[in-house]
Amino acid sequence: MAAMAPPAPGPYPVRLDIQYAESLSRLTFLKWILAIPQYLIVYALNAVFNVISLVAFFAIMFTGAYPRSLFDFAVNTQRWRMNLVGYVMLIRDEYPPFSFEPGLYPVTFEVDYPTNLARFAPLYKWLLAIPHFIIVGVLGFVAFVVVFIAGFSVLFTGKYPEGMYKFVVGVQRWTMRVTLYALFMTDEYPPFSLDA
Repeated sequence: MAAMAPPAPGPYPVRLDIQYAESLSRLTFLKWILAIPQYLIVYALNAVFNVISLVAFFAIMFTGAYPRSLFDFAVNTQRWRMNLVGYVMLIRDEYPPFSFEPGLYPVTFEVDYPTNLARFAPLYKWLLAIPHFIIVGVLGFVAFVVVFIAGFSVLFTGKYPEGMYKFVVGVQRWTMRVTLYALFMTDEYPPFSLDA
């Protein structure tokens, strides 16, 4: 099975990085309230992303390709989501733009377009991703606790502890790699790693 192959050397086709801020506003917990309009938009975009994933499922089964325009829109929806994640995980102070254009926010989210996808892989990829989903489920809970603790650090010191930042970003990176693998955007099996 091609989808079970270990990750190829070099960068994984799904990349996420959030620039570390040397200092942050101490009004950190207000971000969760200020982000409400963004949450509403991301919720709607995720609904569209789910529909796109369903259409892509059938397109891949019949043609072996993810339609390029749908792929680009799906990547853009997830980029907007990752911009919001950088803000609500208290890593960045800048309010996310109401846009999914790259380069407008200190979050890098890129997905390489796959030129050839295994036609029947959508039938079993989700099954292969189960070990990852279990791990990122546990790590996601830990990351939630870490964000809360880091929020108090920012509140009192104006700094996000660098080790906590690396962990939280790593969990988001791993989660996105597994999610986009399971939702047909790459055939390359994700690494069991928080690293870039």
